[in-house]
Amino acid sequence: MKEKIRVNNQRYRLGYHLMTSGGWMNDPNGFSWFKGYYHMFYQYYPYAAEWGPMHWGHARSKDLVHWETLPVALTPDEAEDGCFSGSAVVYEDKLWLIYTGHHLTDPADSEAFYQDQNLAWSEDGVHFVKYEGNPVLQVPADNTKHFRDPKVWQEAGTFYMVLGSQGKDGLGRALLYQSKDLKQWEKVSVLAKAANVKSEGYMWECPDFFHLMGQDVLLMSPQGVEAQGDRFRNLNQTGYMLGQVADDKEFIRGQFEEIDHGHDFYATQTMLAPDGRRLMVAWMNAWDSPMYEKADGWAGALTIPRELSIKDNHIYQRPVQEMQLLREKKIWDGNLAAGKQLAIPRTAEVELFFGDIPDGKQKLLELSDGQQTLSLEIDRRDRRLTLRRTTEDGERSLTMRSAAQLDLKVFIDNSSAELFVNEGEFTFTERIYWQNDLTMQLPWGAEVAKVYALEAQANRY
Repeated sequence: MKEKIRVNNQRYRLGYHLMTSGGWMNDPNGFSWFKGYYHMFYQYYPYAAEWGPMHWGHARSKDLVHWETLPVALTPDEAEDGCFSGSAVVYEDKLWLIYTGHHLTDPADSEAFYQDQNLAWSEDGVHFVKYEGNPVLQVPADNTKHFRDPKVWQEAGTFYMVLGSQGKDGLGRALLYQSKDLKQWEKVSVLAKAANVKSEGYMWECPDFFHLMGQDVLLMSPQGVEAQGDRFRNLNQTGYMLGQVADDKEFIRGQFEEIDHGHDFYATQTMLAPDGRRLMVAWMNAWDSPMYEKADGWAGALTIPRELSIKDNHIYQRPVQEMQLLREKKIWDGNLAAGKQLAIPRTAEVELFFGDIPDGKQKLLELSDGQQTLSLEIDRRDRRLTLRRTTEDGERSLTMRSAAQLDLKVFIDNSSAELFVNEGEFTFTERIYWQNDLTMQLPWGAEVAKVYALEAQANRY
């Protein structure tokens, strides 16, 4: 038996973001509700702080913010070289996991593989058994070997699955399947496909499809999209298309839009909460993220959960209301004069409002520990909002609809910051490796400023 890797340094360990007790984490999987708990699974390698043969890690929560780590849910068996990403659905009082089996045909060549879709189930939501009839779905003839990341949901007694894939034409696409029992699947349609590689990618990873506020939403992470000015600056992107499903089950949709404008955001997954909210999480890293915590025996984390809504054909993201449960103390409440420095806890929530922003470029916010700095600047003339951090390729920008005023909510953790602009119209998600205590300075000042200290350790391992 291998021995799990242990964390050897606490310097970057996050206070309230879900992460592993040690080892590697990437995509969130199986975000669901079962028997009184929210369940979160994730891609996990327990034996090194590097990507390896993928397992499914597992945690659960009563309130979306205090997570308890549970035993590993899925481990690759002798027929698998990895249990890749997927989802979860409740059926016949069991929690079913639907995941991609990854199979190497040449152990010396990581690109020699095939992929199929598989099931596992649990009666208690803790211990899982793989279905003896696996695989339940194999790659279609018109597809390349890229065939993964099933997202399953149920409507009117029928299960649907959207799958990420690459057609034989080399374009990314999302396939739609249906089933009555999770075990026998039939293809319904090519739900949507890339117009071309340059603008929409050669492979669509981690697709998610749902109905929200009168529109259908396809959320996914396309690979191969080229940068267009301020847009699509990361190695791989995550975003969405809005539209409606036609009678032939093809998605009539608009253009691909980024859902987050920061450096460290990939592989989203959503769920429909018991109260009807559409909730979303993502991997709070990206394949081109530096991940300095690897030296400490762990790598990767998940974002805080976000509630989604649509306004003016644009997806808004707000931190779930349960985040308020983490507040321990109010540090500041009032206006904040220009240039004043304020000490900020390493786990904190900041709310700011800037009214009547003057013309020209204005730095609104600077967070610093003396070595690492994160700043936000606005140019009212061209409505350009720019985030900068002290790393290579540290700038990300977006264009706002209006720059006359701005409200900002920032969640700070020991090695991260998540920024929500104008009630979640735009977000920036960042891993930033704070070294020392933080100070906040507002060069322009703020009419409203609130700062809360948050719980320093919200997770149980």
